[in-house]
Amino acid sequence: MTKKLVILSIISVLLASSCSISYKFNGASIDYSKVRSIAVVDFTNQATLVYPPMVTSFNEALKDAYTKQTRLALLKRNGDLQLEGEITGYTLTPLSIGSDSYAAETRLTMTVRVRFTNNTNTEENFERTFSANRTFPSTSTLESVQDQLVTEMIDEIVDNVYNATVANW
Repeated sequence: MTKKLVILSIISVLLASSCSISYKFNGASIDYSKVRSIAVVDFTNQATLVYPPMVTSFNEALKDAYTKQTRLALLKRNGDLQLEGEITGYTLTPLSIGSDSYAAETRLTMTVRVRFTNNTNTEENFERTFSANRTFPSTSTLESVQDQLVTEMIDEIVDNVYNATVANW
C-alpha cells in the first residue's frame, strides 16, 4: 500500500510540473508580436429614440476598455484591429400589465451593430449585433432612471464586444 502511495505521489508531482496554467485577468488573448494597434471609429446614433449623452458615453467606454485592458495603441484609423458601427436601437417596451390596465414595468433596450476587422487574421472578422436591456417600474419616469440604466447597458455591451473581439470567448 505504501509503495502504491509513493508511486502515485511521484506521478502526481511529474504531471504537475509538466503542466503550466496561465491566467490573464483581463481575458485578452492577443499576440502582441502581430497585433499592436486598434482603431475605434466613433459609433453614430441611428436609433429612432435619441438620448444625446449615450453615443459619447458608449464611444468613450469602448475606447477605455481596450486602452485599460490591453497594450494596444489606440488609433483613429488603420489599426491592426478595427471597430466601427452604430447604435441602432434605443427602445422602451411596456411589460406586465397591472390591474389598472397600465404597464407595471417598462423595459429599456439598447442595440449596437459592430463591425470588427482583424487585419492580421481575416477569419476573425465579423459584423454582429449586441444588445442589453434593463427593466424599471413604470412608477418611475425614464428621465429619473435613464442615466443609471444607460451606464449599465453600455458597460454590458462593451464587455460583450471586448470578449467577442480580443478575449476569444
